[in-house]
Amino acid sequence: MKNYAYLILLPCIAAATPAVAQSAQSTTGLEQAADAGTDILVTANREARPASTVGQAVTVLDTATITQRQAVTVSDLLRQTPGVTVVRNGGVGTTTSVNIRGAESDQTVALIDGIKLNDPSSPGGGFNFGSLLIGNIARIEVLRGAQSVLWGSQAIGGVVNLITRQPTEQLSINARAEGGWHETGQAFANVSGKSGPVSASVGGGYYTTDGISTYAPGPERDGFRNYSANGSVGIALAQNVSVDLRGFYANGRTDIDGFPAPRFVFGDTREYGTSEQWIGYAGLNAALFDGRFRNRFGYAHTDSDRRNTDPDGTPTETFRGIGRNDRLEYQGTADVTSAVFATFGAEREVSRFSTSSYGGPVTRGRARIFSVYGQVAVTPIAGLTGTAGVRHDDHNIFGGATTFSGSGVYSPNGGATAFRASYSEGFKAPTLYQLQSEYGNTALDPERSHGWDAGVTQKALGGAVEASATYFRRSSSDLITFVSCARPLTGICTGKPNGTYDNIARARAQGVELSLLLRPVEALTFSAAYTYLDATNRSTGTANFGRDLARRPDNSVTVNADYRFPFGLATGATITAIGDSFDNASNARRLDGYVVTDVRASFPVGAHVEVYGRIENVFDARYQTIYQYGQPGRGAFGGIRLTY
Repeated sequence: MKNYAYLILLPCIAAATPAVAQSAQSTTGLEQAADAGTDILVTANREARPASTVGQAVTVLDTATITQRQAVTVSDLLRQTPGVTVVRNGGVGTTTSVNIRGAESDQTVALIDGIKLNDPSSPGGGFNFGSLLIGNIARIEVLRGAQSVLWGSQAIGGVVNLITRQPTEQLSINARAEGGWHETGQAFANVSGKSGPVSASVGGGYYTTDGISTYAPGPERDGFRNYSANGSVGIALAQNVSVDLRGFYANGRTDIDGFPAPRFVFGDTREYGTSEQWIGYAGLNAALFDGRFRNRFGYAHTDSDRRNTDPDGTPTETFRGIGRNDRLEYQGTADVTSAVFATFGAEREVSRFSTSSYGGPVTRGRARIFSVYGQVAVTPIAGLTGTAGVRHDDHNIFGGATTFSGSGVYSPNGGATAFRASYSEGFKAPTLYQLQSEYGNTALDPERSHGWDAGVTQKALGGAVEASATYFRRSSSDLITFVSCARPLTGICTGKPNGTYDNIARARAQGVELSLLLRPVEALTFSAAYTYLDATNRSTGTANFGRDLARRPDNSVTVNADYRFPFGLATGATITAIGDSFDNASNARRLDGYVVTDVRASFPVGAHVEVYGRIENVFDARYQTIYQYGQPGRGAFGGIRLTY
């Protein structure tokens, strides 16, 4: 395939007039995205486009917001956005699920610098947000609703797009260090700049904490440590041709609690898990026809290695999972006319996994998926943009899947009022574990969804007031679930005495997302986000039909208020209130709602240095997002930040 890519590209370069490739996943495009405000969106079209032309629901957390809120983990920020639920089985570093609009966590696509993250060795094939720290992340976009046309498998709930600090024209240094409660400390730094045709951004960091007990009633603390590195390099070969190289590395260790002998009930243990993840990308970009036609050929690789160890067990290694993805892709974007914008491409991904438990046999699997997609956005008159797209995926085991999407946005008054609506379809390919493990079923079909949303955004007083409301509804079918097998073993249970997987579940999610932004004076910012969610099991003929999906609170609200005094002191507070939910599918065990309040402050010391501090969970609220799994209490932290 590489040879075909070069044959296509060479005549294009020869015919091109001077231009600069600026697709969203090129280094130049990522630079633009990282520095963009909320008026520019990247994820909806896979290229930076005006928010006024996007019909989907998107929340943007830019660099200023990320810095202001002083969050440590990405999931802490995501919990504050409309439509997002976060479930964590312990303190920082433990397994963390991010559910968008009631979808499963493994139905969320996570991206970092344009590279799709997932772990083929996990049963659900999703991404664990537990050890993903803010680190050197400069921008986060949360795109809600099914997005499989552009982002493929897993994009049923939505997409979380993370962009790290990118190269800058001048030498730029960003660094911070902080410490606090329970022997917690962290230090991160990033250096970026440009010299001749080469632009680069390189960073890294370290985080450590003694943590809390994962087992809520237990006295033993379960710690976490993580170190990571990020890099992005762009090389301009010519005015219209460039090469990108980028990578991300993370290595973590998390203490966990389990089910020790002889009672085998949940309690304190000395178990721990380690994880190592390598992510790499290499791309070639070419822009043609005065930059109106932008091409990108890329190769992405992700490699994850997870191990669980019980020092008191025999054998000591209780689990090991290795997952690998290799993806070849082409993406083109074109300004066909001043009123027509197109995105199109093709991808080929090969996934591999191997797992073993308690020294048992190693299970291995492999799958290939080839995809083509296209999307066109048309702006026939000022203020009106319609978008439509289609995608087809060919999987070497389950066959083909085709998805469609359409959206529109209309503003009759120059952006003061915007009406948005979208219809979208999503799919999730069966995971390698569901297909090829000892419980696997090679006859599985992909999970499917279709849904729509509609909303309105109103701005007033020159942007001092901005309010939005969105209604959404999604139906999911052919959801894959584990089924027990009773003797005699017939049908899909043939040869599966311990059970297997089948496409038998259905679900429905609907609700309302509200947001409000107030800037009554330049020094004061007030924002609020509210979500009402009704997520239910629609699997007819089952005992749980009509019951709420587990760990999906029906109400959640977050309020942020920040004020900067004339002498430079900046203060702020975040209040997050989460409603009741159920811990299990049968709705037999309720999880009480909770309210967590955080306060923060920062003060500049000269032009390049800032000291800051915060108190998390000020009122020491005790709560659980999973039954018997603890959550952090009150904690105080302080640090220093350098920007040059």
